[in-house]
Amino acid sequence: MNIYPKGYFKKVEDITIQYIIKNKIKVLILDVDNTLIDYYENLSEEVQEWAKNLRGQGVKLYILSNSNKKEKVEKVAKTLEIPYKNFAMKPFKKGFLQIQKEIEESPEHIAVIGDQIFTDILGGNRCKMFTILVEPINPKDYWYTAWKRPIENKIKSKINK
Repeated sequence: MNIYPKGYFKKVEDITIQYIIKNKIKVLILDVDNTLIDYYENLSEEVQEWAKNLRGQGVKLYILSNSNKKEKVEKVAKTLEIPYKNFAMKPFKKGFLQIQKEIEESPEHIAVIGDQIFTDILGGNRCKMFTILVEPINPKDYWYTAWKRPIENKIKSKINK
């Protein structure tokens, strides 16, 4: 079970087009909660500009969220003008593989970006995709995520940043 990401950044906006090209990435699968939006569901101008710039450079973006709140995920996806899937049940492979099949791209050209090791990173690694861990936007978490953070912090301390 590989729980280590291939890349590590403070926030999604720090992931540059140069980094994406260097790693031969053509598609980004993005988490929503605490990756694109904060606990209060705010989507920053910086994230919007980052997504717009990448799309303009030909990078395909896709949202894959475990959230069962379709309206929340749909709102972010519409604002960023990208497709989405919610209630993905990461780290199970199904959602990742559905996107891969839809876009007809090999896994080594797909990067999964998220703030959680045991959902985003583990799921992406299980599908042989390039994985990038980002810090949570806000330290405040839902109860079902908060209990994992101390374990994730121990793992993060071993990641070469």
